[in-house]
Amino acid sequence: MGAGTLNAYPDIAVRAGVEGLVVYGLSSALPMMLFAGVGPIVRKACPDGFVLTEWTRLRYGWLTSFYLTCLTIGTMYLYMVAELAAVQAAIETLTGIDALPVLIVEAVFTSIYTAVGGFHTSFFTDNFQGGMMLVLMVIVCVGLGVYFHVDPSEPAKSGMLGPNLLANKLIYILPVAIATNDCFLSGFWMRTFASKNNVELFWACAIASSIVLIVLTVVGLTGLLAVWAKLEIDGQVFVYGDERSALAFFYVLKEMPGWVIGFTVAFVLSLSVASYDSSQSAMASTISNDFFRNKIPMVWVRLIVLCINAPVIVVALKAPNVLNIFLIADLFSAAVIPIMFCGLSKRMYFISGWEVIGGGFGGMLTVFIFGSIYFKSAREGIKLIILLEGLYGDDWSAFGAFVAAPVGSLLWGFGILTVRLTVLKIYSLITGKPFTALDKPSDDKTGIAVIREIGHVEDDNTSESIILDRKDPNILTETHILKEQPTVKEESYEA
Repeated sequence: MGAGTLNAYPDIAVRAGVEGLVVYGLSSALPMMLFAGVGPIVRKACPDGFVLTEWTRLRYGWLTSFYLTCLTIGTMYLYMVAELAAVQAAIETLTGIDALPVLIVEAVFTSIYTAVGGFHTSFFTDNFQGGMMLVLMVIVCVGLGVYFHVDPSEPAKSGMLGPNLLANKLIYILPVAIATNDCFLSGFWMRTFASKNNVELFWACAIASSIVLIVLTVVGLTGLLAVWAKLEIDGQVFVYGDERSALAFFYVLKEMPGWVIGFTVAFVLSLSVASYDSSQSAMASTISNDFFRNKIPMVWVRLIVLCINAPVIVVALKAPNVLNIFLIADLFSAAVIPIMFCGLSKRMYFISGWEVIGGGFGGMLTVFIFGSIYFKSAREGIKLIILLEGLYGDDWSAFGAFVAAPVGSLLWGFGILTVRLTVLKIYSLITGKPFTALDKPSDDKTGIAVIREIGHVEDDNTSESIILDRKDPNILTETHILKEQPTVKEESYEA
């Protein structure tokens, strides 16, 4: 829960009323339980891993892992942009000063102390972050109770208590968007793999979900209060559906004494730093492990992450809306995760990396096709891919995009599977070679078929490598060299 939450949740509350806020809160909290359900499966399949890309490498091969790595880094990049954009909004709204120096200091400061302290520093600040958020909520609640006044008749007259079309759309959009995007966040997977056992993982997810729901609902309430109190900003009254909704939290705080504003600025910066260093640590871990296989010094990886901060700051200064930034990442994840997670099922052993990669691109292509048909314009179809109009249009484009992405992903994925199996069957008939694409694995404890044992290798170090079977280029082979058992198990499945 970084500073971005202070923009996004009041934003939804102003635009979609009480129903929208409740939907957003539940949609943010409940998907954390996904890690309690899926986490043990992934950990069992990849006990030595620490992020989802490790399981992807084992299950689908290096190319799919590289594909997921690129998307994961892109997601973390957008989250870093959203975090700095939120800090900019807070600083400039509450103090009126230029936020650029603050953004630069935050980016450099977090890069330095995460480089010195490593990932343990990020874990520490995450624990500290939860306490800071609770303290901030107490200060805000006390300030609202003492200094903020609302006419008791205003909530009923505002029209924000009843159902509305936008909130009804969000009942589908937000759970799909947030649940799939959470799977791209390496920080969640690092904590999933770090948990001692599945029971502790379950309770950690349950407690976190409860706290997140309460805190985010309180934050979002400031959006409702801004409308009900009829705040006057720059000579204009704040109203239901106001386009300035993303700044509602800070507009409410401006009505309070200076000490409340001072505390808020300090805590917003602290929250942002704690969240930002988590994104930096997760990005460094992903780059080091997935791009370079931990073969280059960590200092070089940290320098790469430090350089990435430059475009993050530039984009954050121009970012129109924090929620829109989140939605771009959400749409891409909605196109990738459904077909990828089919591989968690033993019954889907025949799914390969071709289907995952093709399904992901196919999902986004489906969004473009839907947008082009819906708006009767290819240009508008392209705009829909990045949700340029956000969620708040009077049409069904955003809803359609979040339907097209996962459905298109599955349709394209299984379509590619059909083509691949057909080609392999024809190849088998022509050459007389056996058709093995649908052979059921003899052992599928890790989601990878153990075919046979070969040779004996003595090695002092445990290592893993992925090779391509030279006899059949359609077979992707996974080789494990185990220190305790010097037998090389060659595990393969149809690619």
